[in-house]
Amino acid sequence: MSVGRPPVADPPAGVDADAAARRYWDTHVHDDAMSSAPIGSRQFFEDLDRYRFEKLVYLPHLVDVAAHRGRRLLEVGCGIGIDLARFARHGAVVTAIDLSPRQVDLARANLEWRGLPGDLRVMNGERMDFADGSFDVAYAHGVLQYTRDPHAMLREIHRVLRPGGEAILMVYNRHSWLRLLSIVAGVDLEHERAPYFRLHALGEFRRLLAGFSRVDIVPERFPVRSRLHRGLKATVYNGAFVGLFNALPRRLVRPLGWHLVARAVKGAP
Repeated sequence: MSVGRPPVADPPAGVDADAAARRYWDTHVHDDAMSSAPIGSRQFFEDLDRYRFEKLVYLPHLVDVAAHRGRRLLEVGCGIGIDLARFARHGAVVTAIDLSPRQVDLARANLEWRGLPGDLRVMNGERMDFADGSFDVAYAHGVLQYTRDPHAMLREIHRVLRPGGEAILMVYNRHSWLRLLSIVAGVDLEHERAPYFRLHALGEFRRLLAGFSRVDIVPERFPVRSRLHRGLKATVYNGAFVGLFNALPRRLVRPLGWHLVARAVKGAP
């Protein structure tokens, strides 16, 4: 990534927008390099579940899946269903959508081998086929930055939540340690070449969420040792950068978190 590159990557003019995104996510399974097992196998799902929470050590602390027992929860952009399975295992009544048929098939297989129920559908989160107020919770972790129109997706999330319902959302922080590191090291961010890849500053994200009555945003996702990359750059990152960065007072570097995690509550009508 060059310093001057804009923080949005849209498909070329004339390309069917939804089709371009669908093709990309049908052929890119997030973090699939972290398992040597066949994609869709039990071992594959176990490997990716383990890796996700090595990388996102903050997530179980910030998102208490057990607190949603009995609630109607919608995951928008479920991918292969790693987080969805945790919500379902702790008693949430889960529904999930994704634009990619392959991702939905994998998420369904993930739930099935675990013996977990769930309603999974191929659907565009910008145009959802659910009635107003259908859900108590909407979860979209790492999704808004890959959609064509994040305003439309947020309007839909707001619409399908009941009054008092909560949205749990994450976008990538434009002013983060990881973006700066990617520029300095000349290494692309994950899925940087995906259609509609966007980065958001904290103020921009807050303005996107203006339709909600209460919004709290926490910068998270700080350096942890990685198994994703190899070579000299990875050695320097794991051997020096991770330790040095995490030795800095968190109160000083908190705004530089790679993930901006929002909890947004829908007000009464």
